[in-house]
Amino acid sequence: MSASIDRMNPPALPDAGKVGYSQISIAHSGTLAFVSGQVAWRPDGAAAPASLAEQTAIVIDNLQGALDALQATPDDIVQMRIYATDLNAETQEIAMTKIAGFLGGARPSLTGIGVQALASPDLLIEVEMVVQVAA
Repeated sequence: MSASIDRMNPPALPDAGKVGYSQISIAHSGTLAFVSGQVAWRPDGAAAPASLAEQTAIVIDNLQGALDALQATPDDIVQMRIYATDLNAETQEIAMTKIAGFLGGARPSLTGIGVQALASPDLLIEVEMVVQVAA
């Protein structure tokens, strides 16, 4: 895909580049695809595992499936929103380590949001994306 996206971490904002995301992403051309929040549900209907690490791995598989359907890569992600229950330093470390691996150096704008609950009581994490795709 690789339409033009500029990433910015202006000096007037905290240095997000150290953490692996961008404060600002500017999509110059193409069409934007809005990917619904992906959770640890599998196409075969298997129950979500209990651990955050396992759920995050399934979420990443689902995100990759969405990128594949769009013929896109992590470099085409303009923005991600990560919703997590029981958000704290430990859970952030677990989820963000796996998500950073998935991004592979791409630095979309990113927001982490702690929530009381998700669509089902067994879910611990949900991630949505805005992806730039070819017109």
